[in-house]
Amino acid sequence: MEPYKLTAAQVLVAFRDGSLTVEEYARSLLSRIEERDADVKAWVHLDPEHVIRQAKQLDSVPPGERGPLHGVAIAVKDIMYTKDMPTQHNSPIYEGDEPKVDAASVITLRHAGALILGKTTTTEFASTTAGPKTRNPHDQTRTPGGSSSGSAAVVADFQAPIGLGTQTGGSTIRPGSYNGVYAFKPTWNAISREGLKIYSLILDTIGFFARSVEDLQLLADVFALEDDVPLNDDFSVKGSKFAVLKTVVWPHAGPGTVAALEAGAKLLRDHGAEVEEVQLPPEFDNIPEWHRIVLHSDGRPTFLPEYRIAKDKLSTFLADHVENGCKISRAAQLEAFDGIAALRPKIDEIASRYAAILTPSVVDEAPLGIESTGSPAFNSMWTALHTPVVNLPGFKGENGMPVGLSLVAPRYHDRHLLDVSKAVGNIFEAEGSWKR
Repeated sequence: MEPYKLTAAQVLVAFRDGSLTVEEYARSLLSRIEERDADVKAWVHLDPEHVIRQAKQLDSVPPGERGPLHGVAIAVKDIMYTKDMPTQHNSPIYEGDEPKVDAASVITLRHAGALILGKTTTTEFASTTAGPKTRNPHDQTRTPGGSSSGSAAVVADFQAPIGLGTQTGGSTIRPGSYNGVYAFKPTWNAISREGLKIYSLILDTIGFFARSVEDLQLLADVFALEDDVPLNDDFSVKGSKFAVLKTVVWPHAGPGTVAALEAGAKLLRDHGAEVEEVQLPPEFDNIPEWHRIVLHSDGRPTFLPEYRIAKDKLSTFLADHVENGCKISRAAQLEAFDGIAALRPKIDEIASRYAAILTPSVVDEAPLGIESTGSPAFNSMWTALHTPVVNLPGFKGENGMPVGLSLVAPRYHDRHLLDVSKAVGNIFEAEGSWKR
């Protein structure tokens, strides 16, 4: 197997047994990127010489001093500060800007020995649905989703094994589904957001893309994600109980998602799970509107500096946040903040009755065109509720494009969710309709 095709877990084995050096691995990835970048267009900054310098330095580290991610290549969304690369937020206001400091997440990854490949595309400030230049690697006429467009696309296209993303609405889970890869949105604030461009403090969450759950578990180790309850290493789908939840936005579901949810539930039953379709209490129906209110309200102070210094370079959508174009009152803002907060312990209690909740990741397969990154309708609820979510690939839509399903657990049950996702993901990948 070519080195660029390896998952993070696989490449770590190769480094340990001496069958591969970090430099050889880096050159394989760079060759793949050179071959595919003109089609996928997922990188906004990549310096091959700098990558090779990093690789050589990592190869010089004695085996006993190597970190848990030694040599693993990471693609970083271009709203996260990197001290040796520009951070431009896909905004003309910050074109060429180099903060000379690492985001907390990047510091953690470097300390673990990761190879920081480069910066990937995003929508403007990871805050709009207008697509960047990036194409879906499975069909260049379609969007890879967003706002974490580039990070998802490079993982799907074997240009990197791991990509960093963020989610304020659906910017990790949706691209994961559109590109046919695993995507993990941890519990809100479980990973430090210091050093990235904030949209909403109440919603923004750092997430990850990978081609295996084992790789997501490696990242959970590095970022010290821990549950209160000890892990059950022998989790089995057989005998476990799952909820199927369509949510209030189910009328938006397209044929690909309808078929995927039905197929996913059937596969769980076929493997001995108890599957129960549930409905949330009516009070949860307010969340989509409350999420919209929080988003627009938090955007007012977030983009005020850019509005003051360069309004002409700021998208109309974000300028409208600052101007409160939606006329959101402070009373409505508080109702949304407090209403969502009151529902968080309630969803924790509901989710705790099951191994996980199975729910849609997307409206349907990736839409045609790159002008829009698609709808986050099925994601915003879980972002607002702060729950961990994993997108599992395994199904496809009417045009043969991937359609994922999400598993959801209570807050701070991230490690449990990853264990469940590994077992369910193996089934979906082996027996579902989508083949990578």
